[in-house]
Amino acid sequence: MTSKVSKLRQELPDREAIRECLFRYSRGVDRLDEAMIRSAYWPDAIDNHLNFVGTVDQFVAMAFPLMRHMDQAIHMIGNILIDMHGDEADVESYFWGIQRIAGAGGGKQDVIAAGRYLDRFTRRDDEWRIAQRMVMTDWFRDFPDSADWSKGLMGIAVKPGGRFPDDASYHLLRLFQDEVTSEPQ
Repeated sequence: MTSKVSKLRQELPDREAIRECLFRYSRGVDRLDEAMIRSAYWPDAIDNHLNFVGTVDQFVAMAFPLMRHMDQAIHMIGNILIDMHGDEADVESYFWGIQRIAGAGGGKQDVIAAGRYLDRFTRRDDEWRIAQRMVMTDWFRDFPDSADWSKGLMGIAVKPGGRFPDDASYHLLRLFQDEVTSEPQ
């Protein structure tokens, strides 16, 4: 179950394209950037996400109203295993997500979830995207409260990151602006 260096060297550009696709998905979810999320999936992809199974269009329609109620969200991806099979790849990626949501009584609470994305990627026209996804939740924790942002980080006032198009990254960086349009479809 090991990969030869010569095989990895040959697959390196494809592996990097797959990793970049995973990172685009996370950025799209955290910034609530619909075009960025869509850029990670083929239009005919199927997503099996918690209690949802459906197309990308259906996923966006279901997830965006829920995600709009999150003040902040951050998804980290690691431990990416990729098994290439020509124009297909089986990919297991561990994730860790933290969200600040509205809690009972109008307060805020933090939710942490961890698990794995089990993805089948396909390459079409020299581009890798998700064709099929299953989300496996391996751990979660609901906290009854959240940090008091008015007190700042260690007493230092900070402004949290924002969503599309207000987040500073859309003004300071040119991440994928040539490839991904940020207009919802």
